[in-house]
This record gives sequence, structure tokens and C-alpha cells, in this order.
Amino acid sequence: MKTDKYKNRQFVIKGAIILTVLIFSVQLFFLQILNEDYRTFADNNAFLKKTIYPSRGLITDRTGKIIVSNKPSYDVMLVMKEMKNFDTLEFCKTLKIDREFFDERIAEIKNRRINRGYSPYSPQLFASMLSIEEYGLLQEKLYKFSGVYIQSRTLREYAYPVAAQVLGNVGEVNKRMIENDTTNYYIPGDYAGLNGLEEQYEKLLRGEKGYEIFLRNSFGKVVERYENGIYDKEAIKGNDIQISLDIELQEYGEYLLQNKIGSVVAIEPSTGEILAAVSAPSFSPSLLVGAERAENFKALNQDKATLPLLNRAFMGRYAPGSTFKTLNAMIFQQEGIISSSTRYPCRMGYTVGRFHLGCHSHSSPLNLPQSVQHSCNAYYCYAFRSLLDADKYDNIDTSFEVWKNHVVSFGFGYKLGVDIPSENQGFIPNSKTYRRIYGNYWKSLNIVSLSIGQGEILATPVQIANLSAAIANRGYWVVPHFLKSTDNDSVAFNFEKRETSVEKWCFEPIIEGMEMAVNGAEGSTARIAKIEDIVVCGKTGTAQNPHGEDHSLFMAFAPKDDPKIAIAVVVENAGFGATWAAPIGSLMIEKYLKREISPKRAWVESHITNADFISKNVKED
Repeated sequence: MKTDKYKNRQFVIKGAIILTVLIFSVQLFFLQILNEDYRTFADNNAFLKKTIYPSRGLITDRTGKIIVSNKPSYDVMLVMKEMKNFDTLEFCKTLKIDREFFDERIAEIKNRRINRGYSPYSPQLFASMLSIEEYGLLQEKLYKFSGVYIQSRTLREYAYPVAAQVLGNVGEVNKRMIENDTTNYYIPGDYAGLNGLEEQYEKLLRGEKGYEIFLRNSFGKVVERYENGIYDKEAIKGNDIQISLDIELQEYGEYLLQNKIGSVVAIEPSTGEILAAVSAPSFSPSLLVGAERAENFKALNQDKATLPLLNRAFMGRYAPGSTFKTLNAMIFQQEGIISSSTRYPCRMGYTVGRFHLGCHSHSSPLNLPQSVQHSCNAYYCYAFRSLLDADKYDNIDTSFEVWKNHVVSFGFGYKLGVDIPSENQGFIPNSKTYRRIYGNYWKSLNIVSLSIGQGEILATPVQIANLSAAIANRGYWVVPHFLKSTDNDSVAFNFEKRETSVEKWCFEPIIEGMEMAVNGAEGSTARIAKIEDIVVCGKTGTAQNPHGEDHSLFMAFAPKDDPKIAIAVVVENAGFGATWAAPIGSLMIEKYLKREISPKRAWVESHITNADFISKNVKED
């Protein structure tokens, strides 16, 4: 029995030893494997890991022209533990900085609340984006500064001084971006796309970082390449992307909109590819590259009068004006309110009691195509009220929702889904909107201005261009987009084709009217948009603006029977659509389809480019 007693104790002791070993093993596993802080400390103590930054992917236009490429840049990195007997004054003199800046920057680097990844054993960013000249000067004296390393990377370089709001820019990541990065790719000092296509396709363009590992001695000094570099990793270049922009058309659009505030959006109707997306005023994308980036951004951001950083093509919200009559006309037909032959009178406008909505002088009465041709306001007031008050609907709430749902099917009131981070949805009211404004007994007359694209309706230029594309396609539209192709075969992208709620037969009278507006007899509203040998279908618009002169609008597509381009133009505070927006749209169409402007129309081009609406409408502070 005594023997058995000691035998049991033996098992207890063995079990206790095993348990102790197990506990220590778990703790070591946690410290060395799961605990990142411990692992990082250990690694940094023994090794120097130098990051190799990849080149970002190139961006080319639809014809293969390189729009965005890369140029070399250099960052100054410091390893604090290696900065022995450091000649601070000579270092400051070489970089042309003062001692105060040096001390402040060192304090920021060591502040773990600001720089969460700080370690005295790992390279810390001191200064970024040195020019080649600055790099050369520092490189000559680098032997004097222990602990100083030069980190090579690339900056963006632009072949054309246009499309800044579309392309976006690349800058240093901030704390929020690092925290929101689920891939754990970014660390302080890294660059990333901050807006535009650079942000939208960041994961494609950025590539994969590489690294080189160096061994330290017991004093923390780098002595040699670890294991002759067998554990090093090469950087992988970012994927190139081809976008749908025609860079020459983009350049021409920005040329036409110089000294103006507004936008031009051009779309290939059959594919939804965006050919041009002009936002004016613009700026050269090169301004937001290099050491002067911060100052240039500050200056652009402080321009509250013209807002050059605002991408008006996708964020600007405007009453669509008479361009919207085309959509209303199709809805009226679809709901059986009118036909192509339906006529309404116009006596210089639409009058009910004391209410009067004016119109310009033209023959009367007009049929549907003629109402588009002459842009008759009264025609659409009559038809709109007939729709809302039709007996086939239970009440005005029901009829209005029918109207609204048709409008939404053309892409209004919601984001279209453009592959750019800055798209606005515009605004299309619903019946609840008017119950809040007018109470339960609101009437069609209360909102008759919607019939001519005024009132509460707000649309972006890309939505108006998309309406033109849907008309050109006779009943469908493809989500407007920029990405055309990429060299990454694993990336699949498919931009949805969407059918409108209006049947194909409803489009033909509208297209006929748009053709007559451009190519018809005197009195047609868009005759200035006529192009020799090309049948253009267009519709002008003049949108009331409570803050100043009316906005000038125009939408069109061409050619009529095989559309290659659909376009929308908005010129803020310019007045009539026929005077300014229409010729701009026409010149853009001609430039795209013919690649040059006819000498006969050189006067139109000159008239447009010499106009200055910024000086006229913007007051200096």
C-alpha cells in the first residue's frame, strides 16, 4: 500500500511539471507570436527592415496615351538608436532647414500618440519628397550622418495639365486611413490615393511593398545583409489601368470652359464609358505633387468663390431646366396622357387665374415634336397637370408617385454608381415632400414648375448626360464609368445595363423634336449646335438660379441613328442655354467625331473661349 501511495505522488509531480511547462509555453507563444508589440520590438532590436516601395500603376486614356506615370522621389529616414555623435547643424544646413524645425520634427517622431509605430530601432520618416537636386546634395554628405538613410519611392507625374478632379491625387496616409485599413497595408509615411480615380482604384494601382533585411550587432549598428538577402522580398509594381477618357477631348473641354464655372460630361451611349468629365474652374494635377503640395492645396481649398477642388461633373446639383422636358414628354406618352399629335395652345405662357408661367414667342398650338423643338413651357404645364389630375389614379399622391418612379428609372434622385468616390445623388421629391409643404390638400398647380425642370428637382451634370444617353439608346442606359481595362486578369468588372420604365415607341417623337431643335427652321432653340455632315439631336435649358443670373444648359447626342457621344453642358450664371451651353456642347461633339473644328465654325470657338463669366459674376473678397 505504501508503494502505491508514492506511485500516485509520482504522477502528481509529473502532471504538475507538465502543466507548468504548458503554461510557460502558452505565455511564450502569446508573447512571441500573438503579441505584435513584443515581436516588433524583438525584430527591430536584431534587424533593420528597409521598405521597398513599388511604382504605382500607369493610367492611360482610351487611345493608349499615358496620362499618369511616375518620377523618382526621396525621403529622409532616421534610425534614432544609430544617431551617435550627430552633427545637427551640418544636417540642417544640408537640408536647408532651421534647428527649430529639426527639434520639432524629432519630438513629433518620438511622440507615440502621434507616431504610434515609433521604435528607436526602425526607420522613421523625417522629411519627404526631396527633389533630385536635394537628394544629390544629401547623398554627397551622407557618410557624415550616422542613422540617416534615404528611402527611394515614386511620385506621380502628369503628361497633361487637365482632369485633376477626375484623376485625384496621391498623398500621405493619415491616422484615420491607417485605422480603417483592414488589409494592414499602410504605416505612417505611406502614400495612397486620396480622391478621384487614384482613391477608387487604390488597391489596383498601389502594388505590393517589398523589403530588405539587415542584421544588427549587439550595439544596434547595421553590419550586413541578413542571410545574404534570401529573406528579402521584391516590390511588385502596381497594376496599370486604362480609363475611358479621351484626353484630347478632356483637354478641349477645359479649354472651352476657361474663365467659366460649370461642367461638361460626355458619355459613349452604348457602353456608358465616360469620354470627358470637365469641372471648371480646374487646375493642373501637378500642383498637388511634391514638396509644394501642402501650400498649393491650401490655396485651392481657400478659394471659396469658385471652389476648384469641387468636382462639379459629379457633385454639382442644378435644376435641369428645359432639358427635363424630354423626360416628361416620354412619361406623358407612356401614361396615355398625350400622343405625338397632341396639341396645346401657348399665349406667351401658361395662365390659370392669377398664376402665370411665361414662355417666349412661337407659333401655337404645337404638337409634341414641335414642343421640344421650340421648348414650349405651356405645353408641359398642360400635360403635367393632366397627368397628376387624371381620373385613372386614386388621388394626386398616387399619380405623383407614378411620375416619380418613371423619373427614377432614368437615373435621377439616386447615385448612378459611377466609379468615382465623389458622386452626388441629386434630388427628386416624393408626395410626402409636398404634403409637408402644402398640407393634405396640395394640388397639381402647386408644383407645375416641375413640368419644365424647375422647382425642387436637382440633377448632376452626369445624370443629365445619362438622360441624353438613354434617349440615344432608345430606352436603356449603362452605368457611366471610367475603368476600361486593367492588366490584372483576376479583376472582374461589369457595369450594369438598366432599362427605363418607358417603352421604345415613346422615344421617337422626342428624338424627332431634338433633331428639329438643332436642324429646324428659324425659331428652333438649338440651331447654333448644327454641325455639317453630322445629325445632332439636342435640347437647350435655362435654369433659374436664386443666387444670380440663370444657368445655361444643353444636352445632346450624335449622330442621330448611330450615336457615338451623348453630352451635357452646364455653365453657371451664363443665361440662355442656346447662347453658351449649346455651342460648347456642339464643339465638343465635333471635336470628338471629326477630331477638328471646321474653319467655318472658328468664330463660335473664339466667341466661347473669349467669354469670361468668372470676372463677371464672382466678386473678390
